Amino acid sequence: MGIDLFQYFDYLLLFFSIGLLLIGLVGCVVPVIPGPLLSWLALPCIWFTDRWGHFGATTLVVWALLMIAVTVLDYVVPIIGTKKFGGTKQGAWGATIGIIIGLFFGPIGIIVGPFLGAFIGEKLNSNTSNDSALYAALGSFMGILSGIVLKLAVSVGITIAFLRIIF
Repeated sequence: MGIDLFQYFDYLLLFFSIGLLLIGLVGCVVPVIPGPLLSWLALPCIWFTDRWGHFGATTLVVWALLMIAVTVLDYVVPIIGTKKFGGTKQGAWGATIGIIIGLFFGPIGIIVGPFLGAFIGEKLNSNTSNDSALYAALGSFMGILSGIVLKLAVSVGITIAFLRIIF
């Protein structure tokens, strides 16, 4: 009595799905990795297993819609934050470049990078005062942090749904 090929496939998909979830959670903070998408891909992977794939397509669709919504918002929220605080498109771009550069400096860089990037972007854009540039940088920074929180919320929700399916 041994394990048949389909059981090996199930466990292979399980471990692959767990890897997707973990990379997805990291991707919520690292801008070049599509965190919510990778987290969501774990659900269709496990859906195709014989052992754990006993959940409805509604689960896949609902999490897909949430994943798409948060991905779109991730691009919109920093712009809204920057404009709400009086910033420009250059400030938003500066914040994006700042977070990418900040990745090389660890968690502190991820926090300080977007703020400095937005400030520099605002200062390069126009003859704004330091106070105006700082205020706009704060808005961009708040927008990027809001996007990270939204992505984490969806990815953690997907992870919890996944764990409920498995256990």
